[in-house]
Parts: sequence; C-alpha cells; structure tokens
Amino acid sequence: MTLETSKNLGGIGAILIVIGVLPIPYATILSLIGLILTMVGLKGLADFYKEGGIFNNALYAIILAIVGVVITVGLLVVMFVGTLLELGINISSIGDWATLGTQLTTIFTDFSNFGVLFNLLGAIAISLIILFVFAIIAVFFFRRSLTQLASKTGVGLFGTAGLLMLIGAVLTIIVVGALLIWIAWILVAVAFFRIRAQSTAPTQTAPPPPPQ
Repeated sequence: MTLETSKNLGGIGAILIVIGVLPIPYATILSLIGLILTMVGLKGLADFYKEGGIFNNALYAIILAIVGVVITVGLLVVMFVGTLLELGINISSIGDWATLGTQLTTIFTDFSNFGVLFNLLGAIAISLIILFVFAIIAVFFFRRSLTQLASKTGVGLFGTAGLLMLIGAVLTIIVVGALLIWIAWILVAVAFFRIRAQSTAPTQTAPPPPPQ
C-alpha cells in the first residue's frame, strides 16, 4: 500500500468517525466504517515507516475498548436481572414488557425497596467506573500510536490530537470531555492529509566506497 493511499484512507476514516458522532441516520455504521478505514490506513503507514507500534498500539486500544464495553454491559445485565429477581420479578414470566416500567416505578416508590434501589445504583456506578478505566487505558495506547506517527511523519498535529484525546478521555465525566475527543478526531483527519510524499521511510545510507 502506498503512502498516498494509506494517508487518504486514514483521513477519510477519521472524517467518517467525526460525522458518525453527529445525530444523523446511520451514524453508527459511518463510525464503524470510519474506524475500519482508519485502522487500514494506520496499518499501511506502519508498514511504510517500518514502525509496527503505529498499528499495534491502535489495535490494543480498540481491543481494550471492546473488552471494557463487553464487561460493563455484562455486569449491567447481570445486576439488572439480579435486581428483578430480588424484587420477585421473574423475567421468564413477564407477559407484557411494555408494563415493566410501570411495575418498577411502583416497586421503587415503595420505601421498603429503597435498599435494593441503592444497591442497583451502586452497582451501576461501579460498572461505569470500570468502563472509564478501560477507556483511559485504551486512549493511552491510541495516543502512543499517534505520537509514533507524528515522529515518523513529521506532522506534529498527530501528537497534539493524541494529547487532546487523552485529556478528553479523563474529562468524560463531564460533557467537555466528549467534545475534546470529537475535536481531537478532527485534528487526526487534518493530520492525515498533511502527510507529504517527502515524509518517506528512512532511506538506506549508501556504503562508503572501498579504499583505493
């Protein structure tokens, strides 16, 4: 894969990720396609510059993010089902799921069930903390990928985007964190297209001529 193809795939992928965050139809699909294109672009650049960390660190970031989401969702499902059973609600015997919300509202407004509610809220908080930790670690690895890419391409904007992304991940507990990550992806897209053809892989130094 050529340098031009790799940087274009990475840039287009980053743009799709930026667009995919917006409240538009098929946003999730656009984000997924964008992520795939970005990874393909990073793989091409890693091969071109002979720096495997550019792709590997990004791959580690994705794997960690997926693991974090799976663990969080799994814990939430287990906790929710356990709470229903503790309240005497058997999921297999629920006849009308549309009325489940009304049943839960009635149950949780009963003072005798407040302990169960607090336990559920505490479990949800623990799940979100686990997700937060995985997100921070994942972004740390992705930043390493961008830092290596900045070093090899000479495009410092990659490093700036990586730092902004890490700060945004830390601040995801407030809205500004998500905004910083979104801006960071815009910078990533711009950085990809700033890669120039002269940013080539290290050339082999010609051996000195043999002594006369």
